[in-house]
Amino acid sequence: MTDTLLPAQLVESAQRVVEANRKAGRRIAVAESCTGGLVAAALTEVPGSSDVFVASIVTYSDEAKTDLLKVGRDLVETFGAVSIAVAWGMARGAVEKTGADVAVAITGVAGPGGGSEKKPVGTVVFARAEKDSDPNDVHADRRLFPDTGRGGVRLQAALCALELLMPPEPEPEAP
Repeated sequence: MTDTLLPAQLVESAQRVVEANRKAGRRIAVAESCTGGLVAAALTEVPGSSDVFVASIVTYSDEAKTDLLKVGRDLVETFGAVSIAVAWGMARGAVEKTGADVAVAITGVAGPGGGSEKKPVGTVVFARAEKDSDPNDVHADRRLFPDTGRGGVRLQAALCALELLMPPEPEPEAP
């Protein structure tokens, strides 16, 4: 795709996500913090993405996470915005708010400031929630990306989030 402002790698990944979810009959959503809508921008670069992409909810502030996605204030205060607990709450909130079959949440420290010893620049937490799944079955991961600058961290986070939106591979049929 040549008519885009976004990196080709990001748009190509979004294209794969849209095609795979269309084939699987799944509707997807994202809850973004440090990526600020970058995942949604990539998905909407793909013609026909409206077949599968429901919504992106950008919750950059802690208040937005609690108000829009119903992440517990106690979780934010106890664990911090960049935590598995908050990312999981964001993903669950996005599924509930949008009715999507699956949602991925992204929260992290893109830099150049805001990092700490425990959560340095490049720390990003992801979570994936599925509709009608057990809310105690947490799917989340914390990653530390190389500090390649704010744009580099955000790009790496967006690419990872898109991979998490891919449907699972079908089980091979028994012989």
